[in-house]
Amino acid sequence: MRKTVLSITLFLAACRSGPVDEPPVVVFTPQEVQRYTPQQAVMAAASAAPRMVPGIFSMQVKATGKERGRTFLNSELDYRDQRNLTVTIEPRAAKALAARFGSPPDVFFKGKAIEVRGAARRVTIGFFENGRPTGLYYYQTHVNVRGADQIRLMN
Repeated sequence: MRKTVLSITLFLAACRSGPVDEPPVVVFTPQEVQRYTPQQAVMAAASAAPRMVPGIFSMQVKATGKERGRTFLNSELDYRDQRNLTVTIEPRAAKALAARFGSPPDVFFKGKAIEVRGAARRVTIGFFENGRPTGLYYYQTHVNVRGADQIRLMN
């Protein structure tokens, strides 16, 4: 009897697909999409890491920046602030937004309230010294924008 139970247990363990701690993929309908403030987005992304958190993210753009063709809209004055939510706009979307609003997104959106549809994710940012990684890091929370239709002004 013990051999039979052991054999069945081993058989069932071998049949399972994927890791036990891997959650199923969840697809949201438009009615189920949650709205987040920057602080809620940061906490949700940290809890879900490494998975993304889909939603609608509302924020006041307090600071902006550009690097390597990407535009950054930040919910805090210091983008390193742990409460900061960064909206990262890809170059193609930035061009479309500039055409729509008449100025580059880093100029147009600064000081304005926006709503972004997308997914927040926790990103690891490493520190470098003399071009070499130091092993030190911190986290940022980003929402990537690939299409101009993902961002709108809030009234």
